[in-house]
Amino acid sequence: MSDGDEETTADSDAAASDESTDATPETLSERLDEVADALEAAETEADLDAVEADLDAVEADLESADLPEPDEDDEDDEDPRADLESRVSDLRDDLEAQRGPYASDVTEAVESARSKISDTRWTEQGESAVVEAVSAFVDAAEETLDAGLAFEADAAAGDGIDTDAVAAALDDVVAAVEDADLDADEDAETIAALLEATDDLEAGLEDAQEWDDLETNEQLMAEGFYDVLGHYKDYPPELSALKQWEEQGRVDMVLLAKEKLQSEFMQEHCMDALVRMANAEAFDEMHQLAQRREKKAIKALGRMGGDAEGAVETLVEYIDTDSDPALQKVTFRALGEIGSTEATQAIADKLEMDNDNVRPYAARALGLIGDTRAIDPLGDALADDESDTVRAAAAWALRQIGTEAALETVAEYADEQSYLVQHEAELAAETLDDADAEAAPA
Repeated sequence: MSDGDEETTADSDAAASDESTDATPETLSERLDEVADALEAAETEADLDAVEADLDAVEADLESADLPEPDEDDEDDEDPRADLESRVSDLRDDLEAQRGPYASDVTEAVESARSKISDTRWTEQGESAVVEAVSAFVDAAEETLDAGLAFEADAAAGDGIDTDAVAAALDDVVAAVEDADLDADEDAETIAALLEATDDLEAGLEDAQEWDDLETNEQLMAEGFYDVLGHYKDYPPELSALKQWEEQGRVDMVLLAKEKLQSEFMQEHCMDALVRMANAEAFDEMHQLAQRREKKAIKALGRMGGDAEGAVETLVEYIDTDSDPALQKVTFRALGEIGSTEATQAIADKLEMDNDNVRPYAARALGLIGDTRAIDPLGDALADDESDTVRAAAAWALRQIGTEAALETVAEYADEQSYLVQHEAELAAETLDDADAEAAPA
């Protein structure tokens, strides 16, 4: 490079530096306004290229500009750099949205369809629909491109889709599009027509029946799940079959339906059936779900009673989940129904928790467990709790424990103002009287 060239370059860099240094939020904003106007007026890809070049120049000057920084202590102070960068980003998005479509969009869509056809297992009905969709697409492409394209639909259908024939037909379309050398400006209508045809192809493939659509039904049929169906009234038929298996106590069939029928509707009905059945055959599945805090699974474990004792260790971990009262309630009930004294102390500690909507569940759980160690904490709740609902639950729990000490603790409240507590006290007193009468000599 000669000395003259170096001086010219230096002068150019200095000018650029001066320009960027002189850039202000106002001048940069004005230049972005001009870019926006040019983008709105752009009609060709060349116009958009020019807009992009101008936008690149503004962004470069913005990066090197010495702009005022916002006052960190003033939340209302604006950040001109951030505002301008946001405008640049929005304009780039608008620019990209205005480009195209291109012939490459067509070929990419066709290749995607080709892969879907090859990678998917279709039902017999689906295979016919796929061949029909491809045939219609090839015909549309042939008409649009005025090219010699052909697809023998009958030969491709055969005993299953001839994927080689389908792939060859779609490859021919891709080659014809590439050979046409379509220009985004001059051939915009042709590209649009081809894209419309690819949209129809994609829609046809989407509607075509895949093997996975029926695989679940096929598997259920092979397992005899539908064998119980006669004249059913419920829809879908899977629900009718599920009800029949529940009535017959076939946990295995209900679990099969839960495994295969993944719709939210059927999953809910399967879980409800398992809760009602309360059968230990479902323990493993319910325990796994309980470990993920599935409330219906916890409820099902509780209904199994002592058969679900293996889940106590898992459920005890949820006793302190104060942030999820619904989980606590179902857990307390389940632990009470299972009846393991392993949970007594942890539940008794919750008689002093803040949530008076949950404390009654803790009290009743202790009553269901029946552990005499709970008599004192339940007695304290009966005497001191500010909620009559909690006190009544504690009284009920003491009656369930049923020892003389527990009953005497409750019977002291026969004159209680709270009707619920008074009622429990009267029942406890009657039980004590009956016991005395039985013990008295004849």
